[in-house]
Amino acid sequence: MAQPLVVKKDDDLDEEEYYSPFLGIEKGAVLQEARVFHDPQLDARRCCQVITKLLYLLNQGDTFTKVEATEVFFATTKLFQSKDAGLRRMVYLMIKELSPSADEVIIVTSSLMKDMNSKTDMYRANAIRVLCRIIDSTLLTQIERYLKQAIVDKNPVVASAALVSGIYLLQTSPEVVKRWSNEVQEAVQSRAALVQFHALALLHQIRQNDRLAVSKLVTSLTRGSVRSPLAQCLLIRYTSQVIRESGVYQGGDRPFFDFLESCLRNKAEMVILEAARAITELNGVTSRELTPAITVLQLFLSSSKPVLRFAAVRTLNKVASTHPLAVTNCNIDMESLISDQNRSVATLAITTLLKTGNESSVDRLMKQMTNFMSDIADEFKIVVVEAIRSLCLKFPLKYRSLMNFLSNILREEGGFEYKKAIVDSIIILIRDIPDAKESGLFHLCEFIEDCEFTYLSTQILHFLGNEGPRTSDPSKYIRYIYNRVILENATVRASAVSTLAKFGALVDSLKPRIFVLLRRCLFDGDDEVRDRATLYLKLLGGEATVGETEKDVNEFLFGSLDVPLVNLETSLRNYEPSDVPFDISSVSKETKSQPLAEKKSTGKKSAGPASAVSGSVSTVDASYEKLLSSIPEFADFGKLFKSSAPVELTEAETEYSVNVVKHIFDRHVVLQYNCTNTIPEQLLEQVIVLVDASEADEFLEVASKPLESLPYDSPGQTFVAFENPEGVIATGKFSNILKFFVKEVDPSTGEAEDDGVEDEYQLEDLEIVSADYMLKVGVSNFRNAWENMDPETERVDEYGLGVRESLAEAVSAVISILGMQPCEGTDVVPSNSRSHTCLLSGVFIGNVKVLVRLSFGISAPKEVAMKLAVRSDDPEISDRIHEIVANG
Repeated sequence: MAQPLVVKKDDDLDEEEYYSPFLGIEKGAVLQEARVFHDPQLDARRCCQVITKLLYLLNQGDTFTKVEATEVFFATTKLFQSKDAGLRRMVYLMIKELSPSADEVIIVTSSLMKDMNSKTDMYRANAIRVLCRIIDSTLLTQIERYLKQAIVDKNPVVASAALVSGIYLLQTSPEVVKRWSNEVQEAVQSRAALVQFHALALLHQIRQNDRLAVSKLVTSLTRGSVRSPLAQCLLIRYTSQVIRESGVYQGGDRPFFDFLESCLRNKAEMVILEAARAITELNGVTSRELTPAITVLQLFLSSSKPVLRFAAVRTLNKVASTHPLAVTNCNIDMESLISDQNRSVATLAITTLLKTGNESSVDRLMKQMTNFMSDIADEFKIVVVEAIRSLCLKFPLKYRSLMNFLSNILREEGGFEYKKAIVDSIIILIRDIPDAKESGLFHLCEFIEDCEFTYLSTQILHFLGNEGPRTSDPSKYIRYIYNRVILENATVRASAVSTLAKFGALVDSLKPRIFVLLRRCLFDGDDEVRDRATLYLKLLGGEATVGETEKDVNEFLFGSLDVPLVNLETSLRNYEPSDVPFDISSVSKETKSQPLAEKKSTGKKSAGPASAVSGSVSTVDASYEKLLSSIPEFADFGKLFKSSAPVELTEAETEYSVNVVKHIFDRHVVLQYNCTNTIPEQLLEQVIVLVDASEADEFLEVASKPLESLPYDSPGQTFVAFENPEGVIATGKFSNILKFFVKEVDPSTGEAEDDGVEDEYQLEDLEIVSADYMLKVGVSNFRNAWENMDPETERVDEYGLGVRESLAEAVSAVISILGMQPCEGTDVVPSNSRSHTCLLSGVFIGNVKVLVRLSFGISAPKEVAMKLAVRSDDPEISDRIHEIVANG
């Protein structure tokens, strides 16, 4: 037997001990114990204990082999002979967890069907649940009549079990379940709360793909026929869905709003909270509509129940992000919650106050928060830090008190994520509030002296090297930086050396001092530190030849690497030492999403280099380039600029699997069609794709290369090449038809017939879009890269993007149109945000570097406006980016 585990309870509870009966149990021992299932005289209590252990092992992730699962299953079926009700319920659970195969299900079907017609309601309910979980569609029709009767059964436990089983079966046998609509509608009128809840859930799922049917369902039920609080909460959610789908609210009476408002006066607290939450999340909700919801939430703030206080303050916290003035009336009640015993409630209260507070209340809030921060866990502290950052950006004049607060908590105890959140916040404030630069950098320098995290130390040093030389007195930071060379580990020392070099390159008066400090680093015990010091001394002294001008040296020191590190690493690993030096220009600059590419190729057999979707980016591009250059028709197209991820042109499990890769050259586009024949009895010959470019009139077909033979399950490629006018970013849609000669294959010999029949197969359309001419290339420091670009190339304009579901959807749409790489995580839009800035970078065809700043704003009616600023190596390309957005 396993020994009991003695575990101490929390200190604030009594000092009693409790035990875990599962400590140290092993699968082999439990399987041995399961032999008691075969005893002639069953011990129900012991059998229950063994099943409990088996269920514990399964839920802890242990897996049974096929043989073990079969043995346990057949042993468990013998327990049906026991009349013990408790053991019978455990048997039901065990059968569900074992998920027997179709061959094994037949063993227990008769026993379960017998229990399903038992006079014991508990047996009936559980037998229905188990049988519906393990039965297949062929046997389901045999018990359909019993299930329909069970839905309207007088016993609520039986009815609820049948309805829940219907929800499960809807995923596997939807046509069968949809025939139960009349019985389910009758169950919706049940007086049993749980039956009504499950019936409404099932009825909605049956109709969810018919918007009109859902609207009629909501219309009929909002008249008051739903009494169960759980069902009412469901109905409120369905009502909100209908309101969202009914169109954009333009004023006047909102449909179903009276129902939501009436739910605020319900007796059940859960219904009131659900209704209040639904109202606050309505599209374009007005202050008048918010008022009744805010009023009931304010009442819950003073509730004696912690769960109600938490639900209310969490909802108000979300509302404060979009309608801070509407929540202001609750500030007094929320201030009393700062000292709430539940730290989650207290954290939400303080962050809501930070969102709704005005400039005059900032100092008072900071005083209240000083003691508060020491009482909460790191995950709550991070939420508060982010709220303080938002408040500082909202009231820039208060940066001193807020920056001092962040600096004070930065020096207190805390984990990595918490300290990183503070450092990131200070860096953002320095970048966005010019007056905060001096004090913010000084706070970071003080923190780095005691920082225990290498990553944060290097992050601060990197930022200090970019911003410090541009302050009024750069010399005051040198001491802090050089201390890192003396006192820190090798990684931080190397970063500090680079930071010193930046000061020496940008501040002439400091160059002699930096020379002295760098010479001391030549005697460091770490190779990386010594190598960096040697390199920077030569660069600053003019001995190294990385360029002809001082600008070239600065670009070498501070310029961002314009190739993804993962691509560079892969290329270096593949580089074979030779007389030809490694050329960084040969590294692919495109950032590709590896998991997405693999997902897209699931179930398809890619052909040739297209199968290198699973390979590294640089290797894939090199393979494509090698393949295309080996084809005489395409050899003179020049250097390959970009290859897309494979685009599927056929559905899964069809006769022929075809996807296409778009290869972009300066004046040509080559379409590589990767084909797979999935029919064993056929051989395809002279395979070619006929491309209709009538909707892409700027393209001229110049070459094609058919595929001579396509045997079963042997991928191959056929190509079609187009020329587009010089200087024109041609776009358009192509229609595709797969044409071939098909020959029957003798399965016994594998030989094909001599005569073939010409046939064709319609493929999906393909589009060439503007994003195909842009490489996703990230930059490590967007601000530096932006400032280093010629301001004369900047083009700025504003656009109305119309009505959008959310700001995140608008950001995603613009990124998709441009095909550029989001920088610094700015593609992620915080929930309920009313404005957002997104930074993008890329290389346009012709190897033109492009940087983009997107500033978004969304109004109450979901109208999105966007300001687009573009800088590039070529002002014509900046104009062209605006054209792409305007036409997109």
